[in-house]
Amino acid sequence: MKKMIVLLLLIFLVSYSNTEAQRNFASVKIGYFDPSATDGGFILGYQGGKYIDDFLDIGWSVDWFNKNYVDKDLADQFQSAGSSLNEEINELRAKTNLHDFPVMFNAIAYFQAGRKINVYVNGALGADILLVFYRNYQNPSDDEMRFAFDFSWRLAGGVAYELGKKSELVAELSYHSTEPSWTYEVDDPAFGKKTFERLYDMSGVALKVGIKYYY
Repeated sequence: MKKMIVLLLLIFLVSYSNTEAQRNFASVKIGYFDPSATDGGFILGYQGGKYIDDFLDIGWSVDWFNKNYVDKDLADQFQSAGSSLNEEINELRAKTNLHDFPVMFNAIAYFQAGRKINVYVNGALGADILLVFYRNYQNPSDDEMRFAFDFSWRLAGGVAYELGKKSELVAELSYHSTEPSWTYEVDDPAFGKKTFERLYDMSGVALKVGIKYYY
């Protein structure tokens, strides 16, 4: 599956670099993202690319989502492994500050629904880059940093309303799928050395609104 995603991304990049488009576009969107790994929250996104014709755009996008939370699954792993400390300390160990940066390559197809209204479908492939600040197992008051990575895909549908000759108001609903992860080893007097997996299921639904303009 990952090899297929890489191949499709390479094909897209070659096609994008060879495209002769009359104009470019950019959009800024804000909204609400509800991933499986954490509670939902604010998401900010930028999308840029090339206008091909009235029915097709291609381009790239990047989003930013941040959440401070307690990784309950990890705390339960510590507890079930027989951690030498109580549940409260294990929850402190599982405190996480997560920054998610999905970088996607998009193809957007438009369908006219009115004089100034288009509906669209957006298919995207790319990668999620997580910047994770987590607590040291031995000294939970100390922060450590780690990157996690996984391939991702996204499917979205939306509405674009023409504000002017070069600007649109857009609203879209999307589903994003990815599961970055990494493993690390801890040493506890109660169970010795053990490897734990940090899995971040960032799959979920997002609702965004924003402005798109052509230049």
